[in-house]
Amino acid sequence: MNAECTNTTNSTPGHARSVRRGGAALAALMLAGLAGLTAAPAAQGAQGAEDVGARPAVAHHSDRGALLRVTPVADLSRAEVAAFLRKGKFGTETVRYGVRAYRLTYRTVGTDGRPTTATGLFVLPKSESKAQRHRALGLVSDAHGTMVHRDYAPSVAEDFGKLSPYLHAAAGKAVAAPDYLGLGKGPGVHPYMDARSAVTASEDMLRASRTAAQRVGRTLSGDLYLTGFSQGGQVTMALAREADRGLAGFTLRAVAPVSGPYDLSGEEMPALFDGRVNDTSAVFYLSYFLVAQNRLHAIYKDPSDAFRAPYADRIERLFDGRHTEEQVLPALPKTVKELLTPAFYERVQRPTGGLKEALAANDGFCDWKPAAPVRLYAARGDTDVPIENARSCAATLAAHGVRAPVLDQGGVPHMQSVGKAAPKIARWFARVGS
Repeated sequence: MNAECTNTTNSTPGHARSVRRGGAALAALMLAGLAGLTAAPAAQGAQGAEDVGARPAVAHHSDRGALLRVTPVADLSRAEVAAFLRKGKFGTETVRYGVRAYRLTYRTVGTDGRPTTATGLFVLPKSESKAQRHRALGLVSDAHGTMVHRDYAPSVAEDFGKLSPYLHAAAGKAVAAPDYLGLGKGPGVHPYMDARSAVTASEDMLRASRTAAQRVGRTLSGDLYLTGFSQGGQVTMALAREADRGLAGFTLRAVAPVSGPYDLSGEEMPALFDGRVNDTSAVFYLSYFLVAQNRLHAIYKDPSDAFRAPYADRIERLFDGRHTEEQVLPALPKTVKELLTPAFYERVQRPTGGLKEALAANDGFCDWKPAAPVRLYAARGDTDVPIENARSCAATLAAHGVRAPVLDQGGVPHMQSVGKAAPKIARWFARVGS
């Protein structure tokens, strides 16, 4: 229920295609030319990088985070980073360095706990001097929002998925941006909104990043900063909760999610039905959530139990990771009521059984007492993930004695909230780490 839809006043699929593209590309951001900025420099290689041959895929739990491959994907100057961010409508005031980016392939575990592999984007600030190259870098874990096609993932895409990672690297920190399971070059189908597997993939990306930094001649300080947008906001809070047990040996310094659905049962799910989430986004998120979660929880036996005709016959194929949003959105109805059978429409509003289990498994990540400072960025104009999610999270944290301010980015839509928030987060991370 979160992620990359923009705020739409016209909720027809045709309009939606003009304002969003796959959880991470977003035609609304007018990113024409971004691919040229990232893809062309990749051919130049990256200093100290190597493309290591793939190793056997069998892994034990002790191998989690083992680095299998480092592939250079971009090498941008400071000016090129700034131009890239401006095209994506991100602020550039924190840009101090160029960046080098790599795709990491590493070992992790699947939703069943068995060994698998995943990929992610690892970004480093370019150093102009020997002293800078020897400086130990703090690491930002940057969790992305909803992506329906596997090629929208940060390590593969050439547009929106790289904006936030490049911004934080250009501000002077290393960045680990996991693709999650089933996205990027990882096998299988993405378990959308499964926080547990997103956390394990993210934590193992931290381990792989430590090794990758050493391999390309850089050092990580051990300081960790967590951020993430939309679905990634939920992942950020879930990952932060794991810091109590060490989190891959890093020390958590600050937590700053943006526009996350922290309260699925209390805020985000009801908002799909009460008008706070626009119709196009509501249909898209709910469809994706039900199909993906049904692979993990017994929500329905047959698609026709949940979805009306003709959508029941196509819904699971649409969310197989090989369809773009331009393909998915026209194949869906305009409203949730047109999507679901009457009985299931009522059930979703009063969850039972597997649906209740799925919601419970992905809720409650604000219900603890973090030691590191937390700031919650959101926007009152967001009609994808209403700001009430952040307010609910702040209230839950306050019950544990933690003050986590909700920083309202104004009357902007969902996608613009991260463009406004990310430079502020980069400045805050710099202050916390100084």
